[in-house]
Amino acid sequence: MNYNIAIDGPAGAGKSTVAKAIAKKKGFIYVDTGAMYRAMALYFLREGIAAGETDKIEAACEKADISIDYADGVQIVLLNGENVNGLIRTEQVGNMASSSSVNPKVREKLVALQQKLAAEKSVVMDGRDICTKVLTDAAVKIYLTADTKVRAKRRYDELVEKGENCDIAAIEKDIQERDHRDMTRAVSPLVRAEDAVLVDSSNMPVEEVVRTILSISDKKSGE
Repeated sequence: MNYNIAIDGPAGAGKSTVAKAIAKKKGFIYVDTGAMYRAMALYFLREGIAAGETDKIEAACEKADISIDYADGVQIVLLNGENVNGLIRTEQVGNMASSSSVNPKVREKLVALQQKLAAEKSVVMDGRDICTKVLTDAAVKIYLTADTKVRAKRRYDELVEKGENCDIAAIEKDIQERDHRDMTRAVSPLVRAEDAVLVDSSNMPVEEVVRTILSISDKKSGE
């Protein structure tokens, strides 16, 4: 029987890092929903579709089959059966993904593909509307959050480590604006599901967050 763990929360709360760690410990598949949107964007680009061609995007998305698999512990993003790992991280693909992901038809198609994947395998999936829209019947639902100042500091440290010059105040402002967009958007806004357990990672290292969610999962399994 499949067992799915859904994690929602704002940008910078550590969702992806935590979800990957939990998937590894549980032996589940981590579903990178962002990579799926990028694979769809790659498909549009290959079809010669521009970001503003809404009708063509909506027609084309029905022809794309996108899934996630693992080989030797490495995630593989499959677009119509083709491994596109090395093709979806370009700026061109990222820009197309950003533009096309707001299209309701694209979101509807990818939600259906994500639900299909979760119906076939045990998964850990993170995002903005996983608990409320994508995996409403998940065995475990988590709302992972953190104070905006903490999230800004995490992002600042990441960028500094990469050698980039940045302003922590500007980063926090961007995070606050993104939170507002995510929480007020018309399609699948970011909200805490009624049955999602709140986990605040502000003062918790990643390892403690992972242990906390695994403990919640174990208790759910024992119900």
